[in-house]
Amino acid sequence: MDNKTTPQIGSHNSTVTLFSEIIFPEPDQLGYVDFDDHQLEFIKFHRRNTGTTTLVLLHEGLGSVDMWHKFPAYLASATDAEVIAYSRRGYGRSSPRNASYSVNYMHLEARETLPRLLEKLDVAEPVLIGHSDGASIALIHAADQPSKVRGVAVLAPHIMVEDLSIREIGRTREEFYTSDLKKKLARYHDDPVSTFWGWNNIWLNPNFLAWDIRGLLSSIHCPILAIQGENDPYGTMAQINQIKSTAKNKVKLLKLKNCGHSPHREKPEETLCALKSFILGL
Repeated sequence: MDNKTTPQIGSHNSTVTLFSEIIFPEPDQLGYVDFDDHQLEFIKFHRRNTGTTTLVLLHEGLGSVDMWHKFPAYLASATDAEVIAYSRRGYGRSSPRNASYSVNYMHLEARETLPRLLEKLDVAEPVLIGHSDGASIALIHAADQPSKVRGVAVLAPHIMVEDLSIREIGRTREEFYTSDLKKKLARYHDDPVSTFWGWNNIWLNPNFLAWDIRGLLSSIHCPILAIQGENDPYGTMAQINQIKSTAKNKVKLLKLKNCGHSPHREKPEETLCALKSFILGL
């Protein structure tokens, strides 16, 4: 492919361009957002079309800016939109946490941190794209700010706690003790031990079993795209099925065969084509 050619990925009348053929842009901006006593790292791809919206990426429970890999660049290339990804406090290169997580840690991120971040970055009416914990944060924020969110796309979202989620998170705890998981996480986080235990401890806290955001979904007014892998060890199809049955506006589901907890990594072409179609259709 000519380096000057814009890749036509996921167009309605063509097959998907293989990732190896795509020329990904580099971020236009890398830096930190100041929050009084701490900083959050972020990257930004500038919009290439003035008629497009802003896409804000919310990472998983062990994720960060770096763990999105080329996903933000794909979205920027495919949609011409402004794309922002940030690492929550205690993740990636952001400032360390100053306290343990409470059961409502995702609510606090959605209702306190995310609104401040959007204001500081001058973002209005974003499309929120969340993975796992980040998907839950996106849904909570959209329910809390129904007139300020243009759309929500969620990958492997949690809207309630399922037994298999707890079993898998318990298995991940054993993996942290017995494998090189800590070393792998160190590629993406300044303090992989704190990152891991912050997430793992709260999910395995008995009080967390009652965590449930289904009652908030009817307050979401914007369109939703919900994507779930059929082999996700952290959640069943009940998660996205109940989003569809509860949310008031249009909800589109994508159920992926032979896919686990990370659709954007395990089934990138199907996932990213669905995201492009959803975003450009808003």
